[in-house]
Formats: sequence, structure tokens, C-alpha cells
Amino acid sequence: QVQLVESGGGSVQAGGSLRLSCAASGHADINNCMVWFRHPPGKAREGVAGIYTGGGSTYYADSVKGRFTISHDNAKNTVYLQMNSLNPTDTATYYCAMRRNSICPSWSWSSASSIHYWGKGTLVTVSS
Repeated sequence: QVQLVESGGGSVQAGGSLRLSCAASGHADINNCMVWFRHPPGKAREGVAGIYTGGGSTYYADSVKGRFTISHDNAKNTVYLQMNSLNPTDTATYYCAMRRNSICPSWSWSSASSIHYWGKGTLVTVSS
């Protein structure tokens, strides 16, 4: 059973930084599409950043380009999301998700319907 466990959320002031981690267990696959989604209060869920762990290709939502960086460490089976220059609109519950044994298609990397596994989420609150 694949499990994804997020950590690193918390409260930060605008302009600050946080690094989220997603530890994956229960599988031996190394070629997966890992995606960070977020669900702001009262708004729709959106894909924030994706990475293909088999090759390192990365994808970002326009709203976070230049501020967020997704990376992975296959040895630790962990995906990270470095978030800089945070602002109150980044306030959300952040979820780690896996599209198992798949690349991240450039046209659909942020599609929630293609996700096989979800973490339980970690809350990020940015105050002004």
C-alpha cells in the first residue's frame, strides 16, 4: 500500500519561506509523476508543481513560477516543495500526490483525475 506523508507546513509571514516534504513508502517504483496540489479555503483545488522522478522534468502553475521549486531525492523517496516569497494567497492545505509509473504529461500534469495516491495534506498559513 503506497503511503504519502507530508510535513513542513505551518504559519509564516508574507515574504517568508517554507519547505514542504512528502515521504513516500510502500512502493519500489522510481519513475512516477509527483505533484503538489493545494486547496485554498473556499476555492478550487489546483496543481501547484509537478516532477517526473524518472528524469527530473518539472512543471509549475503560473501563480507560483519563480517562487516555488519542486525537487526529489530518489534515495530518500522524498519530494520537496521549496516555497519562497510567500503571500496570503498561498494560504491553503497542500497535498502530495502520485501518478504511479507515469511521466508528467505537459498538457495534463495537474489533472487530479489522473492521480493514484494522495497524502492527507499539510496546512500552510501566510499572514500579511
